[in-house]
Amino acid sequence: QVQLVESGGGLVQPGGSLRLSCAVSGSIFAINAMGWYRQAPGKERDLVAVITSGGNTNYADSVKGRFTISRDNAKNTAYLQMNSLKPEDTAVYYCNALLYLSKYSSATRYWGQGTLVTVSS
Repeated sequence: QVQLVESGGGLVQPGGSLRLSCAVSGSIFAINAMGWYRQAPGKERDLVAVITSGGNTNYADSVKGRFTISRDNAKNTAYLQMNSLKPEDTAVYYCNALLYLSKYSSATRYWGQGTLVTVSS
């Protein structure tokens, strides 16, 4: 059974930093893009950052210069380094990955369970 397991959320003061991790477990053939989304209370789920299998990245304007997405292909893991955190970054952060379960399958999107990030003094 394929799972995306997230970790690293928590409570941090404004200006602080957190690092989120997302590990893909289970039997897979390959991982295409991986990304992080977030959903604040009463709002839609929005893209925060995405990284392709080749390492190309894209960020939401609101986090450019503060967040960095990276991945370790050997560990099937993606990371989101979040610096200079603001109260408006408070949300549940979800990991997302496009996975190939076999050589001949099409890419399937999987989601993690979400991890809460709270930025407050």
